[in-house]
Amino acid sequence: MTRTPAPNDQPLVEFRNVDLMIKGQEILRDLSFTFRAGEFVCVIGPSGCGKTTTLRLIAGLARPTGGSVFYAGEPVKGPRPDVAVVFQDYGKALLPWRTAAGNIQLVLDTFKVPRSEHRARIDALLAKVGLAGKNDAYPAEMSGGMQQRLQIARCLAQQPRLLLMDEPFGALDAMTRQALQDEMQAIVADTGTTVFFVTHDLEEAAYLGDRVIGLLPHPGRLGVDLRSTLPRPRDQLTTREAPDFLQMRHTLFNFIRGAEQ
Repeated sequence: MTRTPAPNDQPLVEFRNVDLMIKGQEILRDLSFTFRAGEFVCVIGPSGCGKTTTLRLIAGLARPTGGSVFYAGEPVKGPRPDVAVVFQDYGKALLPWRTAAGNIQLVLDTFKVPRSEHRARIDALLAKVGLAGKNDAYPAEMSGGMQQRLQIARCLAQQPRLLLMDEPFGALDAMTRQALQDEMQAIVADTGTTVFFVTHDLEEAAYLGDRVIGLLPHPGRLGVDLRSTLPRPRDQLTTREAPDFLQMRHTLFNFIRGAEQ
């Protein structure tokens, strides 16, 4: 299913002066930013800046102690069916006793997709993430990259409007990581899904993002918000050699170095 976001001046997600305290510790302070439907937003920052916490607030898995988080103009009060989360730990995210098809089928059952449509939907999703023909494989029979592809396919079965990704490629080798980066680009181009992507890898952020948000630590707060000028589609070789890419990487490196001092 190909979806093109309708033009809309309203942000899809808005953080409005968000504070968060946990057990007396200040995690986030006065955090404000927005992003719109169709954007690929990457989030970077040193340890302790609240990258994953920010993602959890968008997902409705945590609530702010001050300020508000809005989704499509409404306060976020809990998880939503049109928001999916891809975690870094794919081993724990997948059900090991279910095959690849069975993991995806669980979502289709939850969303009451007619059984007559399951096989075609599962085949299409597995093909989209490079796992065509792996319907009967169990997670333990797959490499780490294949397991992460399966987790992404299972999330896409929700047909989410927003995909939240928490360092999803951090545990993978360099070549698998680059392959998945390019597959995510293709998926976003095909579906129009909005992505909020947490990463510690500055080159990954510069390569994937339409925007890169940098958070300062202790407590987490907005430090930088950069819009990319790199054209799409992007290429692992030519994009990374482009002057705009190198400038973005340089800016992000200086931001992180300054934030850690």
